[in-house]
Order: sequence, then C-alpha cells, then structure tokens
Amino acid sequence: MSAGLRSGQVAERAGMNLQTLRYYERRGLLAEPERSSGGHRLYDECAVTTLRVIKAAQRLGFTLDEVAELLETGRHRHGRPVAGLQERAVAKLAEVDAKIADLTTIRTALAGAVEAGCDDLIACAGSSCCPIPFTDLAEENRHDGPGC
Repeated sequence: MSAGLRSGQVAERAGMNLQTLRYYERRGLLAEPERSSGGHRLYDECAVTTLRVIKAAQRLGFTLDEVAELLETGRHRHGRPVAGLQERAVAKLAEVDAKIADLTTIRTALAGAVEAGCDDLIACAGSSCCPIPFTDLAEENRHDGPGC
C-alpha cells in the first residue's frame, strides 16, 4: 500500500479524536491498518466509513459490544448463526419503546407536579394531592416513626 490515510486524517474525516480511533482499533472494531515504511498507520477510505457507521449505530442506541457483533456478523455471514442487523434493530426498537413509555410516565408526573404548584419536595411528598408517585412512601414513614 503506497498511499493511505494517516491516523489523524482518518479521525478528522470520521469526526472523532485520535484516542477514540485507537480505542476502536484495540477493541477490534476497526481492522489493524497496514504500516508505512516509517511505521505510520495507513488506513484506506473504508476505515472512515466503518468509523462513521460505528458512531451512527451508537447514536441509535447500540452499545460498542453490539456494534462489534454486528460488524463481525457482516464480515462472516457464512459462519455460525448470529443475530443480524434486522433482529438487533427489532430488539433495540423494543428497548426504545419501553424507554419512551417510562419517560412518558415521568413526564406526566413532572407536568402534574408543575401544574399542582409543588415547590417543596418534602412538603409535597407528604401531601395527598401531590402527583409525584412518592406519596405512598411518605405515608409509610408517618406510620413507621418520626418524619423528616
């Protein structure tokens, strides 16, 4: 390989820092590049694409371990059966839907607290009209002993 991109060029084109590039290489997410006669790493343009794909997958909620498995699956389609992108995306979508449901519940409780004018956490927790779901906890504390 006579021409190639040096580490700094790859990192810049992929929109990441050099330490992240090196980390991904150590983790095996990025193939070890060829080296120049002077020992410098030389990457091809595919390395930039791979790094951009890794960052995009992370933005979609995939962990680095999951990304590594997806990349490995793509490299070895004829090997052992491993969940591919379609199956992983369906599972990730279910996780996202569950998080959205949780966040919707949280949002509803917080909006209720704002609407009810809750201003003091302890006072609100002891109030029966508090929409935040720790009212039951405050009731238990009253029966178990002295309050806060």
